[in-house]
Amino acid sequence: MRRQLPPMIRALGNHNYRLWATADFVSVTGTWMQVLGLNWVVMASTGSATSVGLSVLLSTLPALLVGPWAGAIADRFPPRRIILAGQTTHLVIALLLAVLVWQDMPLAGIYGLTAVAGMVGAFESPALGRFAGQVVPRHDLGNALALGSIINSAGRVLGMSLAGVLAAAVGDALLFALNAASFIAVIVTVLVIRTAELHPLAVARAERAGVRAGLAYVRRSHVLIVLFTLGFVLSGLGRNYQVTMAAMAQGPLNSGAAGYGLLSSVFAVGTVIGGVIAARVRELTLPLLLGAAAVTSVLQTVSGFLPGMLGFGAVILPIAAGAVLIDTAKSTRLQLDSAEDMRGRVLSIDGAVAAAAGATGAPLLGWMCERFGASEALLVAGVVTLAATGVATLALQRARRQVVEPVLAPSVA
Repeated sequence: MRRQLPPMIRALGNHNYRLWATADFVSVTGTWMQVLGLNWVVMASTGSATSVGLSVLLSTLPALLVGPWAGAIADRFPPRRIILAGQTTHLVIALLLAVLVWQDMPLAGIYGLTAVAGMVGAFESPALGRFAGQVVPRHDLGNALALGSIINSAGRVLGMSLAGVLAAAVGDALLFALNAASFIAVIVTVLVIRTAELHPLAVARAERAGVRAGLAYVRRSHVLIVLFTLGFVLSGLGRNYQVTMAAMAQGPLNSGAAGYGLLSSVFAVGTVIGGVIAARVRELTLPLLLGAAAVTSVLQTVSGFLPGMLGFGAVILPIAAGAVLIDTAKSTRLQLDSAEDMRGRVLSIDGAVAAAAGATGAPLLGWMCERFGASEALLVAGVVTLAATGVATLALQRARRQVVEPVLAPSVA
C-alpha cells in the first residue's frame, strides 16, 4: 500500500522504492570508500594527477565501447537478472582489489581490475536505470531521481569521511573489502522486492530492438543530441573534480591526503544540498538545467584562484550542488521525454557520452594541471563549459521553434 508523504519525499511512499533507496545508500557508501582509496593509492604510488586520470579512463572507457549494446540488452531482458549478475561480479572484483592493495602489488593489476569493473558497470547501468523506473510510478520518477541524488550524496559524504579515517588507521585495503560487502545489500533487495508492485515498462519489439534502432531514434531528436553534447562538455571539463581536487591538494593548497579527503567531503556535502534543491523543485526543466550549468561554470573559472583551503572549499560547495541539479534534471528529461521501449538505449548512450567525457576530460585535466597548474586548468575548463552552455541554449531554442512553427503554420489546400 502506498503511503501519503509530503511532496518533497513522495517517492518514499512506495514500498519498493524504500527498499531500493536503502540498498542504494549502503552500496554508494561502499563505492565512494573505494573511489577515494583507489584514487589515493594511485596518487601516492605515482605522485601524478595524470595517473589518477588514467585510472578514471580505464573505469569509464568500457561504457563508451559497449554502452549501446548494453542498452539494447536492457530494453529486451528483465533488468533484475542483469543487476544480480553485475552486483555479484562487482563483489568479487572489490575483494580482489583489496588483496592487491593489501599485498602492495603493482598498479598494473589494479588498473586491470578497474577496467573489468568498468565493463561490468557498463552492462549493468542501463538495467539499473530501467529498474529504478519500475519501483515508482511515472509521476514519482522525477522525485525519486532527486531523492536518489540526496541518497547518493549522503552515501558519498559518509563513504569519503569513513575512508579518510579508516585508511589512516588500518590501511587502504579495508576500503575495498567494505565495498565488497556493500554489494550484498543490493543483491538481497533485488531478491526480496515485491514484484507485484513493480511498474512495468514497455519492452522493445523486434522491429524496434537493437543498437541501430536506438541510434536512429536518438538521431531524430534534436533535444537529445543537444543534451548529450552539453553533457559531454560538462562531464569532461566541469565534473572531473576527483582529478583537480587531488591536484589542488598536492599543489597550491599543499594539504596532502587529509586535504584531499576534506575537499572530497565538502564536495559531497554540496551534492546533498543540490539533491535537496532538486527534490523541492516541482518540475525539473531544461531552463533549470541550463541555468545551473552557467552558474557552476562561472564559479569554476574562479575556484582555483581563491585563497587557501577555505576559499577553494567555499566555491566547491555550490559547484557540487549545481552539478547534482544538472544531472538530475538531465536524467529526468531523458527518461520522461523518451519512449519507454527506448529508455535503456537512451540511458546507455548517455552513459557512453559520460564515459567518453571521462576518457578524454580526466587525462586532459590531469595534463593541464601538470603543465599549466591546477588553478589555470580550472579557469580554462570553466570558460569552455560556459561557452558550451550558451551554444546549447541557442540550439534548444532553435529546436523548439522547429517543432512549434509547423503547428502554427496555416494549412495549404
